[in-house]
Amino acid sequence: MRRSLWQSLQQLTATLFPARYSWPAMDIQLGNRRLHLAGSIHMGTRDMQPLPAGLLRQLNKADALIVEADITQGASPFTNDDVHPPLETRLDADVIHQLNALCDTLSLSPDIFDTLPFWQIALMLQAQQAQRLGLRPQYGIDYQLLLAAKSANKRIIELEGPDTQIALLKSLPQDGLPLLLDTLEHWHTNARLLQTMISWWLDAPPKQQPVALPTTFSSELNDTLMRNRNQHWRELLLALPKGRYVVAVGALHLYGDDNLPALLK
Repeated sequence: MRRSLWQSLQQLTATLFPARYSWPAMDIQLGNRRLHLAGSIHMGTRDMQPLPAGLLRQLNKADALIVEADITQGASPFTNDDVHPPLETRLDADVIHQLNALCDTLSLSPDIFDTLPFWQIALMLQAQQAQRLGLRPQYGIDYQLLLAAKSANKRIIELEGPDTQIALLKSLPQDGLPLLLDTLEHWHTNARLLQTMISWWLDAPPKQQPVALPTTFSSELNDTLMRNRNQHWRELLLALPKGRYVVAVGALHLYGDDNLPALLK
């Protein structure tokens, strides 16, 4: 009885006074499961290596590392079998003009996008933007955690996996056109958002909740790429067996409307 009361007090204390870390993270107790939720950046800066010692200690104490997908396999998620008609037959002239202007800024040839699906063009542009801000895949938080977990022979659990993520992108309406349009429209806002997330890791994570973040997705895209995935992940995390887990998901999934921690609590 005393043990049960003490556990209840511990859980209440953790809820009222969550631990503060030097990286964007929070602890959540789900009965006999303890989750350390870390807000990952899939591409990071050189200064993000090595990972904080405290985060590595969390991993060493964990029974498993949970990630969106194991991205250490090295295989490209893109294939060349999804060929589309030229962009001039699929996009309005003003959108093509906007895309060409952005390609000039990035020193890219628009021809590389000509027969690609819209969602793939959007991802390639976003990757270029991240690289211009000094971000590289090998410094990504989840990538580094995966390497550390494999080195320590920790179990790795995927919430989705690369194939599921690609299938999700391919299921977007109009071949992902809304994602491309949002990428073009919110280009500068997204850059500021990336810089904000970088500062969460290098300087200080947000302390006040809820965190106000700029909107870079339309409502429909937000439902598909954020809200629905958070709800699905919630079910998977609630079904975990007893143990300690480090959970690394994109930082935006930890903040804003319908964020993962709020759904779990």
